[in-house]
Amino acid sequence: DEAQAAVILSYIKAFLLETPMLAKLVDRETAESVDLRNNVSIEVHTSSFRGVRGRTIVAALCDEISCWRSEDSASPDKEVLAALRPGMATIPNALLLCLSSPYARRGALFEAYERHYGQDSSQVLVWRADTRTMNPNISQSLIADAMASDPQAAAAEWMAEFRGDVAAFMEDAWIVDAIDTGCRERGAAERHGYFAFVDPSGGKRDSFALGIAHKQGDVAFLDLVREWKAPLDPATVVGEIAKLVKPYGVRGVTGDAYSGEWCQAAFREAGLQYAVSEQSASEIFLEVGPLLAQGKARLVDHERLTMQLRQLERRTAPSGRDRVGHPPGGHDDLAVSACGALRLAAVKRAGPRGEPNRILRVDDEYRIFG
Repeated sequence: DEAQAAVILSYIKAFLLETPMLAKLVDRETAESVDLRNNVSIEVHTSSFRGVRGRTIVAALCDEISCWRSEDSASPDKEVLAALRPGMATIPNALLLCLSSPYARRGALFEAYERHYGQDSSQVLVWRADTRTMNPNISQSLIADAMASDPQAAAAEWMAEFRGDVAAFMEDAWIVDAIDTGCRERGAAERHGYFAFVDPSGGKRDSFALGIAHKQGDVAFLDLVREWKAPLDPATVVGEIAKLVKPYGVRGVTGDAYSGEWCQAAFREAGLQYAVSEQSASEIFLEVGPLLAQGKARLVDHERLTMQLRQLERRTAPSGRDRVGHPPGGHDDLAVSACGALRLAAVKRAGPRGEPNRILRVDDEYRIFG
């Protein structure tokens, strides 16, 4: 992010200015770059494929590439590399360096490791080494404590092992096949009963999101998703949600236990009931994933929703239990609201428009009530 970019640039400036031979090369410093007397500029950017285009590049260093996250792309590592290479094409022996602690078994770093590591005939060099090989000053006791506390995370951070407990939750084909291309939103129809799920926000950091869905036969259809990005006024958003769900005959929404009584009071004031979901976000994803895989859920064509679904990760705890959620530094607000609505449509029986709905779950563990 921008703060990390500023820190790295400060390291570069210090390295140049405190080395007498290199200090003579410095022509000008700015907040974003160091210009050298040989007509080369050293710049540090966030991991955006748009920001690196239109440049002639002598060398590029992609730092912590396996941990890159972006609001614009589900695979920013591959898109940034694709944007860098044309800028390096006119420079003989231009150098592309990618370095990172390993993370999940996917992405540009893992693919390079799979294809080129230990291959003498390859033109790509992959260097893999544990922390103390690279820096013997790191305490062995620190590493030992980390390995005892969380072996999977520590093996990635200190031993250069790709994590085996983190994987993409949904196959890309599930998501692509479920999208009704070109359908941004489905209007309300009298013959359907609709369900709304919200992912609330306090307004400072996370988005406030809404999903609406209905069921036809044995297929759940997502009809609408909306996102209000932070900073926002939660009370204003609740009022806007009340207007959006009205044409769909929705008299109540479901969401998590965020902010205790506030959500219930705010939605009550807007004329809507607020029910706390019995399932966590992880449990909702685990229920909706199979629906998408089996063709029993349909999505609207929404770029950010698609990206968030693609980024969902399945983590396996030492107990063997799976949890699903966004990657570190990522977001899943739209995914939660969309999947929450789809799950409600799949397992609830719709009452007459304007009346509360009844639970109808489809296996022996579930019962109808209400």
